[in-house]
Amino acid sequence: MAVAGDAPFADTIAAQAARAAHATAIVQGPRRIGYGELARLIERAAAGLWHQHGIRAGERVAWLGANDAAQIVLLFALARIGAILLPLNFRLAPAEWDALLAQCTPKLLVHDDNWARAATDAARRSGIASSPARELATGAAPPAPDQAKPQAPVLLVFTSGTTGHPKAAVHTQANLAANMRIAAQVQRIEAGDRIATMLPLFHVGGLCIQTLPALGAGAQVNLLPRFTPDEAFDCFEREAPTLTLQVPATMKALIEHPRWAGADLASLRAVWAGSSLIPAPLIEAFHARGLPVCNVYGSTETGPFSIALPPEHAMHKLGSCGWPAPEVQARLADGRDGSGELWVRGPNVVQRYWPDEPARDGNGWFHTGDLARQAGDGSYTIVGRAKDLIISGGENIHPAEIEQALAAHPGVLECAAFGVADEEWGEAVAVAVVLRPGMPVNESELRAHLEARIARYKMPRRWLWIDALPKTALGKVQRAALAQRLTAED
Repeated sequence: MAVAGDAPFADTIAAQAARAAHATAIVQGPRRIGYGELARLIERAAAGLWHQHGIRAGERVAWLGANDAAQIVLLFALARIGAILLPLNFRLAPAEWDALLAQCTPKLLVHDDNWARAATDAARRSGIASSPARELATGAAPPAPDQAKPQAPVLLVFTSGTTGHPKAAVHTQANLAANMRIAAQVQRIEAGDRIATMLPLFHVGGLCIQTLPALGAGAQVNLLPRFTPDEAFDCFEREAPTLTLQVPATMKALIEHPRWAGADLASLRAVWAGSSLIPAPLIEAFHARGLPVCNVYGSTETGPFSIALPPEHAMHKLGSCGWPAPEVQARLADGRDGSGELWVRGPNVVQRYWPDEPARDGNGWFHTGDLARQAGDGSYTIVGRAKDLIISGGENIHPAEIEQALAAHPGVLECAAFGVADEEWGEAVAVAVVLRPGMPVNESELRAHLEARIARYKMPRRWLWIDALPKTALGKVQRAALAQRLTAED
């Protein structure tokens, strides 16, 4: 039986170390870290943060790096002293890091060796200290005081806000503990499991759907720095994992790779997919290999483990997100024709954005902004998004982020970003541009303008040149009409 959630969040690894100190917790390349060693690394890192860097309860520490055991050590060490982790998306542009650091004002930026130059530059620009991760768990400082509390914030994860400005969802230790407990129960994660983690840990998907629940259950996490098809196949065949988490972009990369047909996937009992909308051909390709694709629906604010499709239903409920997970409630608001905006409530749902903006309504419901339909058996299917958010390759992109950067070019009169269906990425970013009269500008110039201001994954893949944006009587841009026009031109 899985034991995730039996101990307070900060005590998760210590509890497993007491149960089975020599059991493998994390495999990272040639290194295998047992639960006993992991617990000691956490205690030493907590001591270093407290005594050497002066980190106190409630203060923030940022992380910049690829997937690394050091990030997990840092998270639990900060939980021990009541402080908060701010993981930075390494795909962002430096200017975007600067904005996030200014918003959350961390005291320290910790980095891995590969991101040392970028991290020290970002820390210098923001006027904060930086430290290599390998130096946190060294030295012989006395133990740090135990400042862990269930309601203490421990993790800030940025998501796109309705205004286009990223907002940090505030996850407490109780939120993470509840999500670990819920996710482990639904996925039936136990100590004998081996989890292949290759999605980025700076997202709640990569961190919270399987990685933390696996550690809470005493399972083994095989941690890849980042996803590549070859490294994924190597992991599947060498470590024989029992579970893994993918998104549509990585699923497509796997099934189109030459190794797909002959890859040994026999150890996997299921593939979980962290995306509300998965193209049917991708699911069918995994089903053809005898692997159920189990969808899990959620968002940065919901843990994210909220609604899930278990393996026994995966083969015959193609496209469904399944049923609310234990302890989680869901409902459709303002339902019309059997569909409506999906609202979620549960112990893993955050209460606020940083620093103090409410994330839930007065009754505890989080309004997801997604449109869903509920079947007679109680299961949910996502049918669209009430918000304009674009989800491309698992990354959340708000049109306003692109529009604000593009509108800064003197040759752009108006512009609107929107999502269009894409076989590889699920959605691709498209942008409609109205040029200022007398100022001819081409795509190459605008791309160069954007490259200095936004991350590569936010760059438009499709361009629509028009004389005027279609708008409603109230002046709102009709993005659906733009997507239809682009499709018609194709």
